[in-house]
Amino acid sequence: MNIKLLDGSIIEVEQGTAVIDIAASISKSLAKAACAAKVNGEVVDLRTVINDDCELAILTFNDPEGRHVYWHTSAHIMAQAVKRLFPGVKCAIGPALENGFYYDFDTPQPFTPDDLAAIEKEMEKIIRENIAIERFTLERQEAIAYMQSLNEIYKVQLIEELPEDAVISFYRQGDYTDLCVGPHLMSTGRVRAYKITQVAGAYWKGDQANQQLQRVYGISFTDKKDMDQYFARLEEAKKRDHRKIGKELGLFMITDEGPGFPFFLPKGTVLKNTLIDYWREIHKRYGYVEVSTPMILNRQLWERSGHWGHYKQNMYTTVIDEQDFAIKPMNCPGGMLVYKSEPHSYKELPLRVGELGLVHRHELSGALNGLFRVRCFTQDDAHIFMSWDQMRDEIKRVVTLFDEVYSTFGLPYTIELSTMPDDHMGDEKDWEFAQETLKAAITDMGKTYQVNEGDGAFYGPKLDFHLEDSMGRTWQCGTIQLDMQLPERFELEYTGADGEKHRPVMIHRVVFGSIERFIGVITEHFAGAYPTWLAPVQVKVITIAEKHREYAQSVMDKLNAAGIRAELDDRNEKVGYKIREAQLSKIPYMFVVGDKEAEEGAVAVRSRKEGDKGAILLDEVLENIKGEITSRSL
Repeated sequence: MNIKLLDGSIIEVEQGTAVIDIAASISKSLAKAACAAKVNGEVVDLRTVINDDCELAILTFNDPEGRHVYWHTSAHIMAQAVKRLFPGVKCAIGPALENGFYYDFDTPQPFTPDDLAAIEKEMEKIIRENIAIERFTLERQEAIAYMQSLNEIYKVQLIEELPEDAVISFYRQGDYTDLCVGPHLMSTGRVRAYKITQVAGAYWKGDQANQQLQRVYGISFTDKKDMDQYFARLEEAKKRDHRKIGKELGLFMITDEGPGFPFFLPKGTVLKNTLIDYWREIHKRYGYVEVSTPMILNRQLWERSGHWGHYKQNMYTTVIDEQDFAIKPMNCPGGMLVYKSEPHSYKELPLRVGELGLVHRHELSGALNGLFRVRCFTQDDAHIFMSWDQMRDEIKRVVTLFDEVYSTFGLPYTIELSTMPDDHMGDEKDWEFAQETLKAAITDMGKTYQVNEGDGAFYGPKLDFHLEDSMGRTWQCGTIQLDMQLPERFELEYTGADGEKHRPVMIHRVVFGSIERFIGVITEHFAGAYPTWLAPVQVKVITIAEKHREYAQSVMDKLNAAGIRAELDDRNEKVGYKIREAQLSKIPYMFVVGDKEAEEGAVAVRSRKEGDKGAILLDEVLENIKGEITSRSL
């Protein structure tokens, strides 16, 4: 058989060779690190036997799918440990998560800290035993009888919900067997470092009418050093939590009177407006015009856009003059009405229209999370109307804008292409053209992308931009979404060079995604120590004694005249105390003034980054700070 590997090379192996043996033939170290494999795009066990030519990728812990398998097996190891220690406990489900795994257990008494310590110790024993993990299948009725014999009532229910002709797969590791589709590691000994992280209550199938279960969370790694680094990052993340920093710096608040509806305080409003000013500046430079559309529009509009039928459960609605209205969850339909308000010619295209629109979406209370998940936010939308032959160049132009914005904040990114879903609308040839155009535009720019197969919106494919912060976490912010359907639904037209009417294609795109969420991201990225251009307070002027107030005020006047955001601390407190407070407020610069400074027309400069810089002439330091602000230096 011919096996095509990820690097494009082809190797020949005998028919009936297991994936693990193919991995070993490539490299013993690869086989040792392998967690699973992809055969023709499908994630499978390493124990899978190959009988035909195929494309093969060996997955390690460094691959998301490989980590998923590693954590799934870790969940089974934890369940096995629980069953050994507490034989009467019933197992529900135990999936891998984005970070780690959990298992739900039906237990008469909640697990105590001592119980969790015992479970961890038993997991260590199971791992040392290096038990081989085997897969087998049963017909539906056999599977039900088997799980009934083990008194696993939740597994029986899961099997009964499967189709009559389903073949049910199980994984066995020694004295423990679990209903599972897999894949899994080859043996329990492949797990190296692990830890139970927390316990919480959970209802079977998320329904409060069902039995409450104990959900035990855990995490595992191939190396203890990596696990230690993970927990160190968690501790750092707690320190950087934007909710904590937002409260300490007086940026925003969320009250019981408005859950999910953030209040921006004076300093937070300065930060928000600074971001908006930057957004407006860069969009003007890239040829955008700005509009503002109403926050409430009638039901007919939302029916026409498709939102009333597909998104109504997330929309806030009201009745005005006996008509149904909705508060907009997105800006797009209003943007369509703006385009339709006057005739357009091909000479105007591409037409780039931006909007900073406040949108409202109903989120479940349990999903709300600071500024990351709110019920109202400012979406930095733009809608670009163009002809099909302009699409490639316009995508490149948008990516160039994204490049400039994200580099300003020191945020590298990766690009993900989401392709046509099963429930798509429109002609497949149009979809193919749009997808190939997105690929070509990115490739033209020398950039790479990953494909997220079938995850595009029903109206068009998209590019998602995943930003990486200073802690290595990723955030999906920017999106370039092609749309072939809204122009059709709203009968948008332009007059072509031939004098005939044509339908434009359009791009929806956001660069921040949401101003509020982006503030949360950069707050954690910078740990609240924003670069000078972005800081709500850029300079704190501190007096040494009461007699220096007059000179300090003259310094403030010059700062204000230079457009530098400054505060004066002339309280009758010790200077060290005032400096410490300014440091805790993460202010970029402190100007300390006393007799010497007043006499020389200088200030004693303390920089957040460089420490004490000594006395510098006021005019000189003002020019330096103005240059830092103008260049938006990091």
